[in-house]
Amino acid sequence: MTIKKNEISDQFISNLTSVYKKQRNEMKKKWDRVLPFNELISDRWEKAEYLHGLSGSSIYDNSYVFGKVSIGKNTWVGPYTILDGSGGKISIGDFCSISSGVQIYTHNTVNWAITGGKSKPEKKSVRIGDNCYVGPNSIISMGTSIGKCSVIGSLSFVNSKIPPYSIVFGSPAKIVGKVIVKGKKVEFEYFEK
Repeated sequence: MTIKKNEISDQFISNLTSVYKKQRNEMKKKWDRVLPFNELISDRWEKAEYLHGLSGSSIYDNSYVFGKVSIGKNTWVGPYTILDGSGGKISIGDFCSISSGVQIYTHNTVNWAITGGKSKPEKKSVRIGDNCYVGPNSIISMGTSIGKCSVIGSLSFVNSKIPPYSIVFGSPAKIVGKVIVKGKKVEFEYFEK
């Protein structure tokens, strides 16, 4: 008896579909989430460990990671993020939340492009301290340093050094307030408008 190529392909698709539906149902039941197939079969904690992230950290399968990136313990890197450490090191501290769509770069090719390749790309490392929150779709530019316990608002473009306990947002990002931590309680104090 000869097995045809199409029969093998059809059986493979059928098995894959069965796995997908089983995983999707389990995720919906346990966490009330419906995720793309790759996220259902991947392990966010294993990916962080593979990238030498410290214990308790996770990074979504659909996150892009290039070059030198270090991730502290208990840090969450959300979906659709880009951590581009190809121009220098990206250091992300402990207990950070890097929200969906965040892009972190350690280089730019502006001068290279404008000069027709005569200038080299600029390269500088990025550091994000412990206990920081970076809001969705923010961009962290090369050379940026974000101090501990800082909040970066959604859709911000950060291209400077941010002191610890800062509230920052905008494009370019500006410091608009400070974070006050009192044990388990957090207060946000905004400067006058």
